[in-house]
Amino acid sequence: MTNGKAGIIGAGIAGIAAAIRLANKGYEVEVFEANTYPGGKLSQIDMGGYRFDAGPSLFTLPELVEELFLLSGEKPEDHFKYIRLSVICKYFYEDGTIIHAFAERDQLIDEIHAKTQESKEAISQALNRSAHLYETLSDLFMQNSLHKWRTYVNPKAFKAYRSIHRLDFFRSMHQANQQLFKDERVVQLFDRYATYNGSDPYQTPATMNIIPHLEFNTGAFFPKEGMHDITMSLFELAKRLGVIFHFQSPISKILVHKKQALGLLVDNIEKHYDVVVSNMDVVNTYKKLLKEQPQPKKLLNQPKSSSALIFYWGIEKQFPILDLHNIFFSKDYKQEFDCIFNKQKVSDDPTVYINISSKYKPDDAPAGCENWFTMINVPNNSGQDWDSLIEKCRASIITKLSRILQEDISKLIVCEAILDPVTIEQKTSSSMGALYGNSSNNKYAAFLRHANFSKSIRNLYFCGGSVHPGGGIPLSLLSAKIMSNQL
Repeated sequence: MTNGKAGIIGAGIAGIAAAIRLANKGYEVEVFEANTYPGGKLSQIDMGGYRFDAGPSLFTLPELVEELFLLSGEKPEDHFKYIRLSVICKYFYEDGTIIHAFAERDQLIDEIHAKTQESKEAISQALNRSAHLYETLSDLFMQNSLHKWRTYVNPKAFKAYRSIHRLDFFRSMHQANQQLFKDERVVQLFDRYATYNGSDPYQTPATMNIIPHLEFNTGAFFPKEGMHDITMSLFELAKRLGVIFHFQSPISKILVHKKQALGLLVDNIEKHYDVVVSNMDVVNTYKKLLKEQPQPKKLLNQPKSSSALIFYWGIEKQFPILDLHNIFFSKDYKQEFDCIFNKQKVSDDPTVYINISSKYKPDDAPAGCENWFTMINVPNNSGQDWDSLIEKCRASIITKLSRILQEDISKLIVCEAILDPVTIEQKTSSSMGALYGNSSNNKYAAFLRHANFSKSIRNLYFCGGSVHPGGGIPLSLLSAKIMSNQL
């Protein structure tokens, strides 16, 4: 017995999770992917003996991956293994300060206090604030649809209403952090969490201080086979459940008749389904696949999140001072975000993030070498001259890292690949190359994301980082769960 047939557009991590959930509900599931590989942004690059995780590099809330195995009657540990990090990230400041973000709470508080003289009470208060926001808001904003009335009339919602005065909707993240901390280095450390959903800490509401909880209070992890193993383990699980994947199979149209989704047009062939799910960016879903249908213009025209410029560098040396996750802060954070969101350009001194998976997975680089995933935040693609920007940014990044690490990095780069907003848009159909769909730079942003279902077309659903509840691995997985619960 089956519940019918489901057609899914896109084999990103949310599309795969949606396929697993629908297969467990009894649907016959087919997934159509334009690329030759699964995972979307969560893919990998092999080059010159180096392996790189191409996209997201931070792993939190592993239980959301494990849940999919348990739902399918399998033991997660038999198929997907990971470790907990003892040091979540290393922070490098222009004044020479280096902060180890330890996973153990007291050790973290002691480290920040010792390096900055920030009071232990303020640091503890920030961690408690983040935990409170998560406990109050996660069920309302992350676990359920914001577009169904029952989300707002249940005991957990009423509990949240009682704490609404503590939820910080009306200050910016930066204002809240600046009021709490005396040391600007600590303000900058906590402000950086706005970048986790492609936002500006000087504009995004202080409610976004919920994000540090996912690292500091619940932990960060590393899949033993790299981040790409999240994709591959779930991809193999979906296939074991009978899900059929079609690669190099772009969809040209969602078939709609009398306000009901009937199927997909693939290679000029109509395929009929009882349920259609788009894991494609919601803007491009409407503009390319639903051209003849009414467009939710207010949602589609919202300002988009930031994008990224990534250099994948094979480095012919090992740096003991570096860890898995490393942040090299800019000297003027406000100017950096002003460039990204107000001027649509890149700062001359961008904050640089380096992920080195070979620290935990040595075979990701040749002996004595490291694989550097080197990233800066940049504006989304609005017609900039990216060729000249890439050249300029590459030079400024190398200059900054060479100065701080006291080594000419340019002489150590033996192979290179580049991902910029234009190629992000081409490879993942992300509108304007924005990594997280709409930006979260206003207090209504959560309500301005598209729902996980269509309000005007029956049997049409959505999942992925461009719809509710947002971008990143955990929220994308939750989007598939929320979508599935609508059926």
